[in-house]
Amino acid sequence: METPAELSYSTNHEWVRAAGGGSVIIGITDFAQQSLGDVLFINLCGAGEKFVKGEPIGDVESIKSVSEIICPVSGTVARINEKVLENPGLINSDPYGAWLAEIASVTDLNGLISAGEYEAFIAVQ
Repeated sequence: METPAELSYSTNHEWVRAAGGGSVIIGITDFAQQSLGDVLFINLCGAGEKFVKGEPIGDVESIKSVSEIICPVSGTVARINEKVLENPGLINSDPYGAWLAEIASVTDLNGLISAGEYEAFIAVQ
């Protein structure tokens, strides 16, 4: 299982990558995609929608279940990854390349953890 050191993580199994200019890119972790199994469908919010950290911005449907995607930061959705909506299996083949949304005007990064802290967290899951 992969946990890139340059990313930040939430305990809801989302990753966060700085994108510059006060924006971040978010996706779901390798641990999450392995737990879900084959991803069949992704439902995401639209560009321009505002979210507070902890609110669901969409969901992922897999062969095992439907799981909410929880926004790990507060901000406004600048864009979503249409490629992942068209081909949800990208989440399984490349969870850190198959990002879900870019969040702009980020105001709350509190509670994000490092790769090492995330690995320790999932070790007890």
